[in-house]
Amino acid sequence: MSTAAATPARPGQVLADLLPASRVRDVALVLGGAVLTGLAAQIAVPVPGSPVPVTGQTFAALLVGTALGARLGVSSLVLYALAGLAGVPWFAQGTSGIGVSFGYILGMVLASAAVGALARRGADRDVWRMAGTMLVGEAIIYAIGVPYLAFAADLSASAAIAAGLTPFLIGDLVKAVLAMGLLPTAWKFARR
Repeated sequence: MSTAAATPARPGQVLADLLPASRVRDVALVLGGAVLTGLAAQIAVPVPGSPVPVTGQTFAALLVGTALGARLGVSSLVLYALAGLAGVPWFAQGTSGIGVSFGYILGMVLASAAVGALARRGADRDVWRMAGTMLVGEAIIYAIGVPYLAFAADLSASAAIAAGLTPFLIGDLVKAVLAMGLLPTAWKFARR
């Protein structure tokens, strides 16, 4: 049984701030966030007609950014991206290196900064604000990923949207609903 009392939630905090601050904590959270994203990327379902599968990767990346805040969230996603570029096979479907879907990974880095900053403003504590936070994060991922897909796969803009955006909208709605319940509930438990 731990003797440390739970830290009460204060404005400007993210979930990670409820743990005692230290460099060891920060390193563990960054590594854990990268590993979680890599594991979630292995949950992949191919999409007919698209080189991009449906994965749990974006959901994990947005949760990491929201729970850790912008600084640690970005650090996690940068570590994830760099390790994948170095050959760790933890991009979608066990791949590594630069592929046609690498733009989505770059988008996840930027999205983790945005959702982490929104979480510091309390957007992760309320169901509807969390939904908006997830939508902002997803929009950033697509804003980078779809044009990159068009360039890397030599697709027209409409073909890239058809292959890299449209098939994923329902799944993103499901992810947003999950996050709407998960993070505000985590804050309720943290307050107890």
